[in-house]
Amino acid sequence: MLLPLPPGDFQAYLFDCDGTITDSMPVHYQAWQEALAEWGADFPEDLFYAWGGRPAADIIVDLNARQGLAMPVATVNEHRESLFQSRLATVQAVPGVLQHLQDAYGRVPFAVVSGSTRDSVTASLTALGLLDRFPVLVCAEDYANPKPDPEPYLTAARLLGADPATCVVFEDTELGVQAAKAAGMAYVKVPPPWERAGAG
Repeated sequence: MLLPLPPGDFQAYLFDCDGTITDSMPVHYQAWQEALAEWGADFPEDLFYAWGGRPAADIIVDLNARQGLAMPVATVNEHRESLFQSRLATVQAVPGVLQHLQDAYGRVPFAVVSGSTRDSVTASLTALGLLDRFPVLVCAEDYANPKPDPEPYLTAARLLGADPATCVVFEDTELGVQAAKAAGMAYVKVPPPWERAGAG
C-alpha cells in the first residue's frame, strides 16, 4: 500500500526512523518491558505509542517521576538499547514507506530525523540495508529541543540545504506530526502496525 503524498513539488524527504522506515515499534516495546521489569516500572502500551518520538532518556525520567522510582537513566537506557539491537534481525521495513524510498532515491535528497540515538538509528538502517540512502541523520544528540519542537526537522532541512516549505515529512507519531507542522512542512502520517496489518 503506497502512502499518498500531499500535493506539492517536494525538494527533500525527511523520515522519522522507528515506526516509519523500520517496523520496529513492537520490538522496541518488548525491549522496554524487559529493561523496566527488573525495576518494577510500568509502561502501558498505549502510553508507549503516545510517547513515540520522545528520547528514551526523557521517558525514563518521566516514568521515575510518575511512579516514585529511581531507575538509573543511563543504565536502563543502555540495557533497553542492547535488548532492541539483539532483535534487529527480526525487524522489517514499513512497506508503504520503503516504496517511497525506492521511487524517489537519487531524485530527491533524504534525511532521517529521529528521537533515537545515532547508534540506534545507524544499527536499524544498516540491518535493513538502507543506511547509504541517507546522507543526513539528525538524532537525539543533534538538537536541544526534541519533537514536537520543530528544531529536529529544521536542522535536517538546513543540513540538506532545503527550504522547509519544500520538505515533506514521513511520521508515525503525533509528536512528530506536530513537529513537522511547527516547521512549516507537509507530512505523511504512517499508520501504526495494527492498522497496516489490516490494510493488507
